[in-house]
Amino acid sequence: MSARVLAGPPVAAALLADAAARASRLPVPPNLVIVRVGDDPASASYVRGKSRKAGEVGLRSTVHALPETTSQAQLLALIDTLNRDDDVNGILVQLPLPPQIAEAAVLHAINPRKDVDGFHPLNVGELWAGRPALTPCTPAGIMYLLEHYGVPVAGARAVIVGRSHLVGRPLAALLLNADATVTVAHSRTRDLGGATREADILIAAAGRPNLITPEMVKPGATVIDVGINRVLTAEGKGHLVGDVHPDVATVAGALTPVPGGVGPMTVAQLLANTVRAAELQHAAHSDSAQIDSAQTNAVQTDSGVAGELVR
Repeated sequence: MSARVLAGPPVAAALLADAAARASRLPVPPNLVIVRVGDDPASASYVRGKSRKAGEVGLRSTVHALPETTSQAQLLALIDTLNRDDDVNGILVQLPLPPQIAEAAVLHAINPRKDVDGFHPLNVGELWAGRPALTPCTPAGIMYLLEHYGVPVAGARAVIVGRSHLVGRPLAALLLNADATVTVAHSRTRDLGGATREADILIAAAGRPNLITPEMVKPGATVIDVGINRVLTAEGKGHLVGDVHPDVATVAGALTPVPGGVGPMTVAQLLANTVRAAELQHAAHSDSAQIDSAQTNAVQTDSGVAGELVR
């Protein structure tokens, strides 16, 4: 058996095309603001890629590149300004942050309606309540990928290896909402292989190179590899590997490659979230305007009636 390859780029392209079409129907192009603190080369590269991709699908983007010495108070002040700016639809703070800044305080300060990363507690709560609005990008991208390739989720046994707030936990909620039976395994799980062999859908998101080996996979299972690990070859050259050993392809029915699998879905979903945020904000403004108009009309009507009574 050789697993079917679930390539990310064509699915990401479909998601981006849908986002671009929705964005074109809005009064103005959605505006994504990305905040980066420090000069980490990887973060700078990620931010450039996100900004470039936003432009390709008709979105506006602005980057605030702050110095490494930026204080938490300064960053929170900027976020407050962006929260109150009606021209800003999505706010993303690129992680990691310097040690003097508490990540949780920053993520919690973002207006939930502009939280395109989906990390604010209110958005997390809505997700677990089955009413997701803005959902973490990698988990949402994985669900879109499964749907695109026709992988049955309802009734399937899904096992997630990894319990992070970025992937494992929100993905568990999305799978439960889609009627899968979900197990979340982690570093303290006893008999990890026994748990993973139960999976019709196995998601590896532990950040450990080649953790999932062929004997840990149910024959014919769909395996989603979220891991992106840089390792050195015998020659001292770095290359990327996933959390899933390449030989799993001889057992699995379908498998995402690394690179070229889940990775492209994350950026695509970020931009889809930005469009979604703009849609929700536009709808809220429209509803507010209608309420204001109705209240004004009611006041005018009441005034007219009172006038008639006086006369």
